[in-house]
Amino acid sequence: MKFHVLLVEDNEADVFLMEVALEGVVPDLQLHVVTTGPDALTFLNRRAPHGDAPTPHLVLLDGSTPCMTAAEVLTDVRQCWSTADLPVVVFSGSSSEADIQRALEAGANGYVTKPVGLDEYTRAVQHTLNTWYAHALTTQASDHRVA
Repeated sequence: MKFHVLLVEDNEADVFLMEVALEGVVPDLQLHVVTTGPDALTFLNRRAPHGDAPTPHLVLLDGSTPCMTAAEVLTDVRQCWSTADLPVVVFSGSSSEADIQRALEAGANGYVTKPVGLDEYTRAVQHTLNTWYAHALTTQASDHRVA
């Protein structure tokens, strides 16, 4: 199974860190990157230029996306029937309780404060990916069971 992850991140250095942290975490991982909230919604709704985009198994959403807040993106994602159940984890530089609460109330499945050190960052990313990869495998297996 190809495991598709959509990363919504405008900072090139953070995209690079994510790519490094994801190396070898799960088999057949395909990372898709967009830089803004509106781009994420275009990707998820398969509108041009993302008409052939796959449905991701997981969205990693930067807490401070350009043009839209993470909470606004989450609200739109949760209001659309095709993406309402999509796992979304916010990765943010903010550890503010208000920011965390806002993201969770908007429908985030998790919130990770971006660790400063590379090792800590890598562990946080890998833990998140392993958790949601296991969830995707379980979901896929249950979808293929004969009733």
